[in-house]
Amino acid sequence: MMAQADVRPSIEITGVTCRFGSRVALRDLTLRLSERRIGIIGRNGSGKTTLARLIAGLIAPDAGAVNVGGVDVYADRKAAIRTVGILFQNPDHQIIFPTVEEELAFGLRQLGHDKQGARDGAHAMLARFGRSAWHDRSVDSLSQGQRHLVCLMAVLAMEPSVILLDEPFSGLDIPTTRALTGYLDALPATLIHVTHDPAALSGYDRAIWLDEGRVAGDGGAAEVVQSYLGAMKEAGDADADL
Repeated sequence: MMAQADVRPSIEITGVTCRFGSRVALRDLTLRLSERRIGIIGRNGSGKTTLARLIAGLIAPDAGAVNVGGVDVYADRKAAIRTVGILFQNPDHQIIFPTVEEELAFGLRQLGHDKQGARDGAHAMLARFGRSAWHDRSVDSLSQGQRHLVCLMAVLAMEPSVILLDEPFSGLDIPTTRALTGYLDALPATLIHVTHDPAALSGYDRAIWLDEGRVAGDGGAAEVVQSYLGAMKEAGDADADL
């Protein structure tokens, strides 16, 4: 079973700087994250996606450290995939196998399940979502929203205690967004949601506003979102005067 909320791991980001060539994406960032629902907001290029990829262990910081539940998520990839899952904006950047069953079974094989055990786990996850008939479906035959659901099921099959959402609903219609949101809201795992849409963070415990790789706001989600929207309005008004 997935880790329960009362044993949620602490996410420790200590003195992290991350560069891409001459551009500094994150600057000496230090955060401790332990809430159940956390949002990350900011303008394009503020460092949101870089922070998500660091927490997932997909990239290494140039300075500092990132630990999730005591795991160095970049250095210890086997432990990291048991701890952190990530759902990307574009499912086609995440799906690598031609059929749904193969896609779901892959992560379970990475965790050490044998071929039959991984297959059984994939079928169990499909049954949980009422999609047993998808087991031999070609991923290419699925809609965008259905492929997002496959990615979510693949992540959940690995039972991570932290799930990162990197703009997962961009481009989806309202019914699909509502359905995926309903699945996610019911999870006991920690959710860290990177979004350009502050409305997506309604009811969240905490929000972090990044600006040019630094924390511009951090606290209760409603208060931080209000401050962010106010700053964006001021910036828009200033641009309109130019």
